[in-house]
Amino acid sequence: MASTETGTAAEAAGTADGPAAGPVDGPAAGAGTGAPAAEAPAPAEEASSEEAPAAAKKPDGGSSDLAGLEAGLDALDTKVSDRQPWLRTLTAKAVPPVVAIALVLGLWQLAYHFELKDHYLLPSPVDVARSLQDKWLEGTLLDYVWTSVSRGALGFLASVVIGTPLGLLVARVKPVRAAIGPILSGLQSLPSVAWVPAAIIWFGLSDATIYAVVLLGAVPSIANGLVAGVDQISPLYLRAGRTIGARGLTGVRHILLPAALPGYLAGLKQGWAFSWRSLMAAELIVNAADLGTGLGQLLEQGRELQDMSWVLSAILLILIVGIGIELLIFAPIERRVLRSRGLLVKS
Repeated sequence: MASTETGTAAEAAGTADGPAAGPVDGPAAGAGTGAPAAEAPAPAEEASSEEAPAAAKKPDGGSSDLAGLEAGLDALDTKVSDRQPWLRTLTAKAVPPVVAIALVLGLWQLAYHFELKDHYLLPSPVDVARSLQDKWLEGTLLDYVWTSVSRGALGFLASVVIGTPLGLLVARVKPVRAAIGPILSGLQSLPSVAWVPAAIIWFGLSDATIYAVVLLGAVPSIANGLVAGVDQISPLYLRAGRTIGARGLTGVRHILLPAALPGYLAGLKQGWAFSWRSLMAAELIVNAADLGTGLGQLLEQGRELQDMSWVLSAILLILIVGIGIELLIFAPIERRVLRSRGLLVKS
């Protein structure tokens, strides 16, 4: 009886001490008793089951952050629906230039009134307006304007056709850039009127002389503008284009020119300005009966007749045409390009 009780007490003691000693003794405890060894991994399973919901929650948090980011991007892309009344917009855009023109005319009239120059040297705004009216009534005013505008447009288009590939060649081929890059910059700074005597010697008093002066004045500006635009392209765009197989002319059309468009557009605007200036310089000097009469020839005729009203009216027409081309053609294109790149937001 004593031995049986002693054995039962020992087994009870061993059973009670087994789970407590199991983590300390490791394999030895597991060898002594089978049940604790089987139950030992249970805490790890419980820990993994507790970590599983936490891991499952992480994608939910990431998705909520991503949803918040998308909502913010959508809010940025959403166009503003509240627009100002058209009358207020028109007033905001029209009043400043009208006030500036009125101020210039007022100062001009004051200079005429106080005779800063003799009246035949400085006519009043009314005299200049009357001179324009006479040309309009004669039916020749639009002919003068059309002659110059058609010449300028044709010369500008020819300059774009020549200046664009030249600019691409200078921008992408280093030996060509080193050879003629400084020459283009020098030609751009050269006054266009300097080419008129040489063009007259080469081509005589003809339209070819006028177009030669326009080309020599506009091509360097367009080429340099495109070179500046290409230089500002991120190398990442070019690398991405090569990765998708956009090489050669395809890369130029789909990668290079679109990426360089802001700088290229600035070069086109400057090229038009140089074309118009070069055209006026050529028309002032190249004057022949069979060439027709443009605004430059009209200005020269006023100088020969010593008619300041005629001269100032011709200058005013040249200014109006230049501003009109800028506002009607280049300004809308520039706004569209800037808006497509997120640099201009509709109000």
